Amino acid sequence: MAQLYLIQNTTATTTAAPVKQPTGTAIRTMLQVALSSTFPAARIVEWGCSFDGSAAATPGQIELVETGSIFATVSTAAAAGDIIPWNDPNAPANTAGGSGVPFNLSTTTTGFATAAGTEGSITTTREFDSQLVAPTNQYVKQFPLGREPALNPGKCLRIRATFGTTVNMYCYVIVEV
Repeated sequence: MAQLYLIQNTTATTTAAPVKQPTGTAIRTMLQVALSSTFPAARIVEWGCSFDGSAAATPGQIELVETGSIFATVSTAAAAGDIIPWNDPNAPANTAGGSGVPFNLSTTTTGFATAAGTEGSITTTREFDSQLVAPTNQYVKQFPLGREPALNPGKCLRIRATFGTTVNMYCYVIVEV
């Protein structure tokens, strides 16, 4: 049976609320996901984002994109406990480290931005979804069953944001492996 995992741009919540992360005025990878090479592919079931802007302003560019072998360097690596089994509480937990399973965990594989990172020189992409979202709004996309985009091992799934003025963001993706 396939397993669903929730991956967010924050650490797993415990006694405190999730920490919202700042976007920037240049393109910024807010969350990136790298599938372990032991899995043939992963399906993106859902993704979303929300912002804490308090006044209407120019929308930001938000995108869900797969890049080739060029990964961003983000400021925080996801920890094993940050990858949350979604549809089965008894699903195998993610293992730790850069060779973690089902997702590799490091600042150059699965992680999130708490500050500006390095985007890298991307040469190939597949755009799965692209939206203009106001800083006072939110966006959620659930792909139709059987029509979910697939992430290949060795490729990088990213949620990227670009705003005219920095605003704080939550974002997440639910992936089936």
